[in-house]
Amino acid sequence: MSVTNTSGRRKTAVARIYLKEGNGTITVNGKDHKEYFPTLPLQYIVNQSFEVSELTGQYDVTVNVAGGGITGQAQAVRLAIAKAIVELDAEKKPALRAKGLMTRDMRMVERKKPGRKKARKKFQFSKR
Repeated sequence: MSVTNTSGRRKTAVARIYLKEGNGTITVNGKDHKEYFPTLPLQYIVNQSFEVSELTGQYDVTVNVAGGGITGQAQAVRLAIAKAIVELDAEKKPALRAKGLMTRDMRMVERKKPGRKKARKKFQFSKR
């Protein structure tokens, strides 16, 4: 029984997963994924790769995730699971790509510039 190890990223969240054959248990940082991601949309995001590839309940996943917010972490887990599924079975890649699950979302928060309040916000100008 081999273990597939992949990682996924979104914003500043990084997820490292270990995928092995099992009964569909997903453990995130030592907790059940339903406890770690309490809302239904986040749970759907985590399970989306399995549902698209029709592998729900066939693999156990152990996840170590750090950084970012809870939504970014869920999306990082989704990408890592999709990459692991493709590593096991390359025929699943077109279905996952069609749903946009194989693409790393590169958008990051723009850095704050010196002398400004935020990244783009400028001081108010009034002509008197």
